[in-house]
Amino acid sequence: MLHVLYLVGVAAFAASGVLAAHRANMDPFGGLVLAFAAGVSGGTLRDLILDRNPLYWTQDWVLLTLIATVGVVTMVYLRFWKLPHHALLLVDAVGLSVVTVIGARAAIESGVTPLAVLILAVLTGVTGEVVRDVLCGELPPLLLREEVYATAAFAGALCYLALHWLDVGPGPAAVSSAAVVLALRLAAMYWGVSLPRSRSHEAQEAG
Repeated sequence: MLHVLYLVGVAAFAASGVLAAHRANMDPFGGLVLAFAAGVSGGTLRDLILDRNPLYWTQDWVLLTLIATVGVVTMVYLRFWKLPHHALLLVDAVGLSVVTVIGARAAIESGVTPLAVLILAVLTGVTGEVVRDVLCGELPPLLLREEVYATAAFAGALCYLALHWLDVGPGPAAVSSAAVVLALRLAAMYWGVSLPRSRSHEAQEAG
């Protein structure tokens, strides 16, 4: 179940890469590059930090085929139909929710400290988005423009860690924690919620 859930998250990030490339007027090759970059960057960084070899995606042909397929299908869709409003943010929210939780699971299995679990889970969730936006020349990345992004990932990772301590099964814990991330991210998008900013920053915007 966890592997299926992870495939869903990676597929969502792959689609977000193509959508971002489309918005940046990139060619199809650029779309595929961003699909792979968004799909595997978070897990790659996590595995490098945990010194896990070989990197997970180099041995998973199903994952690579899925990214390529999602990339091509998304490009074909965009060729004939208009990009739905907020589609990139919605797909990105799904990817963030799932990949964050899988990152937490991988960190726990590696036996790191609880704080390291939270850090690695957040890094796994947000890295794909950062790499995608940087390659698109969209600066600052979404992570630095939307405060309830890494915060949502942190909340989901904390939820998964708590459920793990309570001996909840990996599947139910992953689904519940991913739902927390997704709910927080969608709520922030719908109601325009953001974390409080410093007064100096608000003064600069007002000026």
